[in-house]
Amino acid sequence: MSNTESPVQTALFGQPATRELHRLFFALMPDAAKRHDINHAAALVQQQHPGLRARWVKPERFHATLNFLGDFPVVPDEVVEKAMIAAGALHAAPFTWTLDYVASFRGREPPCVLRSTQVPELLLTLWRDLHAALVRAGLKLRAERQFTPHVTLAYGRQELPEAVPVAPIVWEVDRFVLIHNVVGKGKYRMLGSWELA
Repeated sequence: MSNTESPVQTALFGQPATRELHRLFFALMPDAAKRHDINHAAALVQQQHPGLRARWVKPERFHATLNFLGDFPVVPDEVVEKAMIAAGALHAAPFTWTLDYVASFRGREPPCVLRSTQVPELLLTLWRDLHAALVRAGLKLRAERQFTPHVTLAYGRQELPEAVPVAPIVWEVDRFVLIHNVVGKGKYRMLGSWELA
């Protein structure tokens, strides 16, 4: 079955049987101290906007997506292998990323996200170079014209009326990871981790 087919099939008696969707993506994952700081920022938004109805992300799931590889009906070993080879061949420098405000993206469930006033050029370089390495490795990725680095805090029923400044969270980014997740279930599973040096 290709990854473009529907994840839903018809079971006995015509009832839909939902299949698992396996999501693969590269990300930046904060350590415990940064997760605490990010969670504090989320709590500040909840305090300042008590009427904001939202599904809040658990701290262990905080991350910043770099490159999305896709959703699959089963874990595609060939995709994982190519992705890991591409990541292992990448040379990228560590950088400091300062997150300092919370805002909403537009959408059906507008995400409430933690962002930065200044995006480090080395973060943009990492995103571009990793995408290029994945394509060279033979992976077919959708073309991303724009990259807006962020950490999702919640999925809301409405957008925040305005950006919310927070105490700057200074994140020393020294690695990126490959994550596998069964959509809507369980914890993230780290398939690989690569140091920036």
